[in-house]
Amino acid sequence: MQKRSISIAGHRTSIAIEPEFWVGLEAMASARGMPMAALIRDIDETRDVPNLSSALRLAVLAWYRDRPSHGDPPPP
Repeated sequence: MQKRSISIAGHRTSIAIEPEFWVGLEAMASARGMPMAALIRDIDETRDVPNLSSALRLAVLAWYRDRPSHGDPPPP
């Protein structure tokens, strides 16, 4: 687990998730052209699960799952 402190909506919070998920969040933020704190705030504001760390993991998994792969055919 890797712990980081981030300001979200004007307050500091610590988040502990695996390093691979931090890499995924960084990739998501870069692809969206936004700071990681803004991405985490967006995920926090729209999450369906009570735990922010779980919401972040699920967001990263969904982002990788839903990205088109280079070998996939184009959608109909």
